Parts: sequence; C-alpha cells; structure tokens
Amino acid sequence: MQIAYRAKDITEAHIVAGLLNASGIETHVGGLYLQGAMGEIGAAGFSNVHVDDEDLYPARQLIAEYEAKNQAVTARDADDGKPDSYARWFLLGIAVLTLIWLNLQ
Repeated sequence: MQIAYRAKDITEAHIVAGLLNASGIETHVGGLYLQGAMGEIGAAGFSNVHVDDEDLYPARQLIAEYEAKNQAVTARDADDGKPDSYARWFLLGIAVLTLIWLNLQ
C-alpha cells in the first residue's frame, strides 16, 4: 500500500477515503490512534489515506479533482475583509456589561 493523500486531520482523511471508496478504490486510513495521543486537540499531519499500489494513479487523479473543487468553493466563499457582525455584537455586549459592572461597584 502507498500513501495517496496526506490529510490535515482525521476527518478530511475519511472524507477523501469515502470519495475513493465510492469510486471503487479500496482505502485504509492510517493515523487514527496517533491523534488520540494529543488529547482533545485536533492534531495535524498524522492522518494518511493509503491505497493499493495499482490504484495509486487513479486515486491521485480523483484527489486532484477533489482539491480543485475544494479550492474553488473556498475561493468563492472567502471572506471579503468585512468583520463578522456576530463578533461586533458580542464585543459590544461585553463592553456594555463591563460598563454596568464598573458602575455598580
């Protein structure tokens, strides 16, 4: 077996493995138990998607298509530099509560 994809986390590895399995390529996701050593923090770089040697080239083609689509969606949904309105209201609420608390003392 060869590494067809190095995922940033275990969730992405399973997404890619599911994509390959749906296309008839058998996969194995490695690194699941290595992430548990880091606790609840999402450790990166331990998850790999393995395929059989003869499936490596078709798997990498499908992965390249997946990454191209993923980049297109990310670019379309990218933030245009405007601050998040939720964050503004949250900070305003914190400021108001702080002023009230300071006036009560």
